[in-house]
Amino acid sequence: MSTSEAPDTIVLVHGLWVTPRSWEGWKERYEARGYTVITPAYPGFEIEVEALRQNPDVIANLTVPETVDHLAGVIAALPKPPIIMGHSFGGLLTQMLLARGLGAAGAAIDSAPTEGVRVTPLSQARSLFPALKNPANYHKAVAFTPDEFHYAFTNTLTREESDAAYERYAIAAPGNWVWAYGLLANFQPGHQATWVDFSGDRAPLLFIGGSEDHIMPPAVNKSNAKHWGKSPALTEYHEFEGRDHWTCAAPGWEAVADYALEWTLTHARPVGARSNV
Repeated sequence: MSTSEAPDTIVLVHGLWVTPRSWEGWKERYEARGYTVITPAYPGFEIEVEALRQNPDVIANLTVPETVDHLAGVIAALPKPPIIMGHSFGGLLTQMLLARGLGAAGAAIDSAPTEGVRVTPLSQARSLFPALKNPANYHKAVAFTPDEFHYAFTNTLTREESDAAYERYAIAAPGNWVWAYGLLANFQPGHQATWVDFSGDRAPLLFIGGSEDHIMPPAVNKSNAKHWGKSPALTEYHEFEGRDHWTCAAPGWEAVADYALEWTLTHARPVGARSNV
């Protein structure tokens, strides 16, 4: 692939319970290699972590359709298709964006599952229980406690390391995302907002899992990747041993960032190649 055909922009899509700040290491690393790096926030998440903690109500009623439409608009406005990488729920949004024909290649890291992925390990249910334990949380922004964050996100770190990550990055998240679009999406009539056409063409997609991830365990990511077997597009799964859900910022994150970039650059569609969707 010639330089003019290769992607020169990387879009990093953050997950729930964090903001674009969670990508600060990746952004700096990729920019040092000469790439333009964009870390778009979900609508309402543009303000700093500290401000969102003080007033989480500003994001309480945000929906997935609003968010994916916003991200699609950001990506469609770029001069040429970028590489799209997403972590956690950002991995699900990455799948949805690629399914719309956007992007030259994608990486879904510790991804939340699309509708139709019915694998629900016990650790995942336990991790999401703080949002699911009360139906009233559907209309609220729900935060993890430091204990809950340590179990769901940072279980391979010491408690001191986990608390430091919590203090710098953790915010509340819209409860409706977990209730309507998360584990319960498969139990509602009709297609929900997280549905994708698994048989459709799209840019190549890499799933990355961590063997110690509690909230989005390897079984979830493997099942999600397997569902894409109906598509003519390339789909691969890679697992990092010993890594938890906080893999994009936990010690050793550089190996994950480098693997994701090398894979997506190797398999990216040339500029001008489009999905048949």
